Amino acid sequence: MEIRYLSDPERYKTLGTWELRKNYLLDNLFAPGEIRMVYTDLDRAIVGSAVPRDLPLALHAGEELASQYFAERREIGVVNIGEKGMIKVDETVYTLQNSDFLYIGRGSKEVEFASDASNNPAQFYFVSYPAHAQYPVIHAPFSQGETISLGSVAESNRRTIYKMIHPNGIKSCQLVMGLTVLEMGCVWNTMSPHTHERRTEVYLYFDLPEKSLVFHFMGTPQETRNIVVRDRQVVLSPSWSIHAGAGTKNYKFIWAMGGENQEFSDMDAVKMDGIF
Repeated sequence: MEIRYLSDPERYKTLGTWELRKNYLLDNLFAPGEIRMVYTDLDRAIVGSAVPRDLPLALHAGEELASQYFAERREIGVVNIGEKGMIKVDETVYTLQNSDFLYIGRGSKEVEFASDASNNPAQFYFVSYPAHAQYPVIHAPFSQGETISLGSVAESNRRTIYKMIHPNGIKSCQLVMGLTVLEMGCVWNTMSPHTHERRTEVYLYFDLPEKSLVFHFMGTPQETRNIVVRDRQVVLSPSWSIHAGAGTKNYKFIWAMGGENQEFSDMDAVKMDGIF
């Protein structure tokens, strides 16, 4: 497990392109036959992936967590962005199609990932935060997400938000998680932007063709930068940073948040005339 310590708002101002990428971008998560994880000091989030092939992959705590098992003091949100797969949580097996979610609550001792076909594997993406309360394991097909339509074609930001793990959906301790899909011809997400003073956010961009990319904008409103992001790459977004993107074509992204407040609408809007 990689451990990632991020810069504060003042040091952030001094970072060049490659330092910015080294701090905030996770660009090699998905590897066939492996579980890969990054442990960050952003609200103690762990961001990871599991791409099982011939054999199942078991999720272990590792010495970094100083616990007997991974979810001893944690909750986990998982989404499958690959082909059909299975997740075994203790004695129960859950089948996840593409874009299905699974919430794994604190106290789940055994977590194991498997693919239905090794030549077309599942690709599980997960985000985990510390949890002080226990909630049941819940499987949520993508079709059951609560939807919100935002933006317009005229502003190139028409998109549908699918809220999956949230107070009115799958209950959790502090994790909030879902998926956003931009319509054809729309390339902007989260514009105008906002920050989350009471929580951090993690973005996974996916379903981008090989030669397409997204320019992810971050930083304080008066000190914005961009990170070039490609398919299945992740950006870590601190509470003080905006998070917005513009792609060379439409795309999807999975957002996950953890912190003090689970309300989706708890955000600090930034006026467009307040951005340099």
